[in-house]
Amino acid sequence: MAEYETVRRAGTSARPAAHIDEGLRAHMNKVYGLMSTGMFLTGIIAYLVGNNDAMLAAIFGSPLKWIVIFAPLAVVFGLSAGINRLSENTARMVFYGFAALMGLSISSIFAIYTGLSIANTFFTTAVAFAGLSLYGYTTKRDLSGFGTFLMMGLIGILVAMIVNIFLGSPAIAFAVSVLGVLIFAGLTAYDTQKIKNDYVVHAQHGEAEWLGKAAIMGALTLYLDFINMFMFLLSFMGNRE
Repeated sequence: MAEYETVRRAGTSARPAAHIDEGLRAHMNKVYGLMSTGMFLTGIIAYLVGNNDAMLAAIFGSPLKWIVIFAPLAVVFGLSAGINRLSENTARMVFYGFAALMGLSISSIFAIYTGLSIANTFFTTAVAFAGLSLYGYTTKRDLSGFGTFLMMGLIGILVAMIVNIFLGSPAIAFAVSVLGVLIFAGLTAYDTQKIKNDYVVHAQHGEAEWLGKAAIMGALTLYLDFINMFMFLLSFMGNRE
């Protein structure tokens, strides 16, 4: 956040503060637009597959389920590692492909939870996400110091989830869900501020190609924050069928 205020006060380069502000708004609109399109694609595919018993049985009743479950993770790592070698259009298509795979991966929630509880949880997540992201965008407080803490917490809940596969403890599962919601809530604000600050740093140099790819990666980051917060909330807010 300090970087943003420094650039705005400087106003001596070819990109004065007013232009930075205008470009930043356009950049964030692009990030949220890409993220929303990805979420819409995920929701449509999850709904269609989740309400088709034959497709659910074909996917989750066979070894194909492991491909569906882990494919999105592979795409995330692949996109993150190869973003510099991809064109902006290719990176965008990969992001949409990832969103489609996520729809397949989480489609089973429609066979586990009631439609009403899924809708209620999604609405709750959307409201919380909007507020947290707005806070990350507008706050003058530097949130960068929370990054390491949040990532350590994320690693901790991943370890706890793996351990609980073997233990099957409802208490651990509940604790992981609560901590997961809190961690991804924090990451939503942190990541929003980081996307904003990264734009300000690079926009001064007119790096149009980088900024286009940065919007896609920003959308991917916020998408992951949203979908994980939703899934953790659903695990204790959702009513089972």
